[in-house]
Amino acid sequence: MQRALDLARRAQTEGEVPVGAVVVRDGAVLGEGWNCPIAQHDASAHAEIQALRAACRAVGNYRLPGATLYVTLEPCAMCAGAIGHARIGRVVYGADDFRAGAVHSIFSVFDEPRLNHRVEHVGGVLAEESAALLRTFFRARRAMR
Repeated sequence: MQRALDLARRAQTEGEVPVGAVVVRDGAVLGEGWNCPIAQHDASAHAEIQALRAACRAVGNYRLPGATLYVTLEPCAMCAGAIGHARIGRVVYGADDFRAGAVHSIFSVFDEPRLNHRVEHVGGVLAEESAALLRTFFRARRAMR
C-alpha cells in the first residue's frame, strides 16, 4: 500500500487526482499505475486500470487469479468491473469514495450475487494518508480558481 501512496503522489505532481495502484501476486509486483486521464486524454486511465493493464501485459494474460490489487481510493464502478473481469482475488484500498465508490460506499459490486466472480475486499488501509493526499489536492485546486 505504501507503493500505491508513492504512485498517488506521482499522479499529484503531474496534476492528476492523486490515486495510485499496485497489482501483486506471490510477493511480486506485476503492475502498477497512477491516475492519468488528463495527460492521456482517456477517461478510463484510472490508476487501477493502468495497474491492471501493466500486470496483464507482464503475465501475458488478461486474467490475474490469485492477485491482490492495492489502491489508495475505493474503486469506482468502471474499475470494479475491470477488476472482476481480470479475476483479481483481493482488493485492498485506502480511503472510501462517497462520490463514486463501488465496493461499499455507493455500490457493492464485489458482493453482487448475480456476478460470477467474487473479489475479497478490505478498506481503510492507510486511509488517512490516502484521504489527506486527496484533500490537499482538491484544496489546492479550489484555491487556484
